Amino acid sequence: MSRFTRGLLPLTIANVKSYVRDRGALFWTIAFPVLFVVLFGSLFSGGTTKFTVGWVDQDQSAAATSLRQGFAAVSLLDLKDANQDDALAQMRDGKLDAVIVVPAGLGTALSSTGSTSTPFQLILYTDPSKQSASGTVQQVVAQVVGGINQTLSGKPPELAVQPQTLQTQNLTNAAYFVPSILAMALMQLGVFAAIPLVAQREKQILKRLSATPLARSTLVGSNVFTRLLIAVVQTLIIVGIGAVLFGVSVLQPLAVAALVVLGAVTFVSIGYVIASYARTEDSANTLASVVQFPLMFLSGIFFPIAFMPQWLQPVAAFLPLTYLGDALRQTMVGGAAYAPLYIDVLVLAGWLAVTFLISARYFRWQ
Repeated sequence: MSRFTRGLLPLTIANVKSYVRDRGALFWTIAFPVLFVVLFGSLFSGGTTKFTVGWVDQDQSAAATSLRQGFAAVSLLDLKDANQDDALAQMRDGKLDAVIVVPAGLGTALSSTGSTSTPFQLILYTDPSKQSASGTVQQVVAQVVGGINQTLSGKPPELAVQPQTLQTQNLTNAAYFVPSILAMALMQLGVFAAIPLVAQREKQILKRLSATPLARSTLVGSNVFTRLLIAVVQTLIIVGIGAVLFGVSVLQPLAVAALVVLGAVTFVSIGYVIASYARTEDSANTLASVVQFPLMFLSGIFFPIAFMPQWLQPVAAFLPLTYLGDALRQTMVGGAAYAPLYIDVLVLAGWLAVTFLISARYFRWQ
């Protein structure tokens, strides 16, 4: 047996043992891909997506009634009758995904023969801050209208869809991602605050600092204040890029500033909870990643909650990032609400209170 083969097996065994003991490496090479498979498989497992659409009939004709029956036959749509003001108000509150308005004159337009005028316009209101849902509803409505036009044999297209947005700002579609990016940045800033804390504890820095005349509350306050300063810089950069490149104009600057502070402190508190249970810097990195990815993909900041399977939607309703992203969308670009703004604030404050108490009880300085 050569020197190569004699040393190969023992050295390989030693390397495998070293690798298995490295929790960070195990997570990124084994647990992380598994987590992604399960997460994305669950997100796109064919949940029972159904869009609630307001139906505003301003024509009250037999043609309008027949048109409603055609839309009601689409399994993806759940129609709710309302007047236009109420329907748009419900859409702003997040109770409706879209609103279809049938203006007066539909019956007259369809009963005229030999018409060469432009098609009669149905009005479709969507919320561009929920791009996937809005795009799907627009496609469904266009298909229904196209099918109706095909039944009118020998005639030019009689119906068309006039898209309208819920917002009054003239924003690009990319602009509606800006609040989501800001929410994600604040989440990562707070969650990954655990890693330097654990590293300082491992190196006995926290132990030495706690032995100085400085109060522990001062040390914690300094750490939190540093993260808040970083959060302010993040916000200015993200909003500035959004304004320059995508035309974002923040609707409620003071509300956004308050939400940035509340969100940053809430997720820093979650980071302290992670630091309370992580024993090493590697384990803190792993725990922070385990917390980060469900927050990112199950909170509705990138994937609409309505698209998720029914069993995952209560999980999204529990996550703090769901409410931070929703509150920022409402106050920055006027997006339709997932929950009322005061509910968003209360949920974030609740997460802050609970995680603060946990970290205050279990955080270790050495």
